[in-house]
Amino acid sequence: MIGVENQNLTPSNFIKTIITEDLKSGKVNKVVTRFPPEPNGYLHIGHAKAIWVNFALADEFGGKTHLRFDDTNPAKEDEEYVHSIEEDVKWLGYEWEGKYFASDYFDFMYEKAELLINKGLAYVDDQSADEIRVSRGTLTEPGKDSPYRNRTVEENLELFRQMRDGKFANGEKVLRAKIDMASPNINLRDPVIYRIAHLEHHNTGGKWCIYPMYTFAHPLEDAYENITHSLCTVEFEDQRPFYDWVIRECEVNAEPHQYEYGRLNLAQTLTSKRKLKLLVDEKIVDGWDDPRMPTISGMRRRGFTPEALRSFVYETGISKSQGIVDLQMLDHFVREDLKLRVPRTMGVLRPLKVVITNYPEGQVEMLDAENNPENEEMGIRQIPFSREIYIEQDDFMEEPPSKYHRLFPGNEVRLKHAYFIKCNDFIKDEEGNVVEIHCTYDPETKSGTGFTGRKVKGTIHWVEATQAVPAEFRLYEPLIKAEEEELVEETSGGNDDIPEKTFLDSINPNSLEVVHGFVEPGLKNSEAYDRYQFFRHGYFSADPKYTMPGDPVFNLVVSMKSSFKMPKA
Repeated sequence: MIGVENQNLTPSNFIKTIITEDLKSGKVNKVVTRFPPEPNGYLHIGHAKAIWVNFALADEFGGKTHLRFDDTNPAKEDEEYVHSIEEDVKWLGYEWEGKYFASDYFDFMYEKAELLINKGLAYVDDQSADEIRVSRGTLTEPGKDSPYRNRTVEENLELFRQMRDGKFANGEKVLRAKIDMASPNINLRDPVIYRIAHLEHHNTGGKWCIYPMYTFAHPLEDAYENITHSLCTVEFEDQRPFYDWVIRECEVNAEPHQYEYGRLNLAQTLTSKRKLKLLVDEKIVDGWDDPRMPTISGMRRRGFTPEALRSFVYETGISKSQGIVDLQMLDHFVREDLKLRVPRTMGVLRPLKVVITNYPEGQVEMLDAENNPENEEMGIRQIPFSREIYIEQDDFMEEPPSKYHRLFPGNEVRLKHAYFIKCNDFIKDEEGNVVEIHCTYDPETKSGTGFTGRKVKGTIHWVEATQAVPAEFRLYEPLIKAEEEELVEETSGGNDDIPEKTFLDSINPNSLEVVHGFVEPGLKNSEAYDRYQFFRHGYFSADPKYTMPGDPVFNLVVSMKSSFKMPKA
């Protein structure tokens, strides 16, 4: 784990080197970056890295970062997404210098579109979207000029203004930049820069029925805000020539530059917002903040901490590489962050009743239990103990294998924080299931008394039965099946050509298991996001949606152990 004081720094990287040189040479006087999400969904783990990259780099050099909503497509945008994005950025620990919307600059963008028309560098095209796609050619074949490419400046201006005034239907016409249909970079083959969309916009209402395309709007937004370093992921590298063309030909006063770094791809983790939205719409998950979702809000609801996420993205670094990060690496940083911060307590997820036959009936004694042996400052708590307790079902076997050290007939184990108990008998129901175990305890073996008379190999956890608090436990596995790595890799890049059926078939049917058990009485009034380590099970957090007063619901944040080892530096 990196220190809290260093979590807003970045390791050595090529962008930091570029910024250092830009400041040294006087190319820029103050670093200005931006985090520019489209408000068409909730932010995911990949955005957590983008947020860190932009805010941390600007902060290191005494600069500032804008929060800007690239809201150029009213068909997919919503105020709900705007609010969720703001909440996520704040939760991660960052404050933006100013909040901006691409829609605030629609007049400015329209003026620049007319400027391009007047310069003979943009034209209105009547072709359909399919016709334009076909005419743009392939990676090995040049594109073909549109039959409308040579319209006069006057005709293009008139048609574009008619588009603005609502004279045409959706898809009837578009405005295209006039660059080079034979360019080896398909992005320069007369890209569409404006389309018609008769839709209400969340910010501008019904003022506009034409909207700029993202690739045209983005460089103009950067220029308008005097962004010095426009940082994005490597899939936008092929768009950089068009970005530079827009900056040059639109005659803006600033000259922002785009730099690309490798995106964060996490194994068994889907980050296509369209497909995440499909999971929400089809009710496969419990909303955008479902704890199985790779969204920041989902991870927050599950019980992840912002410090763990910042440490994780710091470790992934900033480079051009596009590898897939092991999901267990994220779990590692969550464990490292929680192990000294949360109390260690006991919860029984699949209860089996134990009757200690030689313990006095009606007696309840209070035992001392340390809250966190790795953090003595967390002190101790008292837990009740009596004749009847609950243990885990799998902590007893009628006919155990040779190396099984928990309860079985004739075997003795230690109860965590309590006594040694020995199994003498058990009861089965009509179906042959063990429903109750009868044990005896040795009062000389009380924990903390220094008993050294004999040793036992097994220690199990438990909860006293009369004061046990019923609790629901929600156990999670990755949402995507482990064998679907290839599919995940493709969809992580936003490839929406994969058929929906193929995508939905990759969903792990075991991604959520709900079980009902008991926790210690001190956890009865757990509140949202209260976190605990349940002995031998893992780290859990009280769910903010389903936890009610006296009725806790716990999400599994991360299991206790992993085979993952941090790579050596």
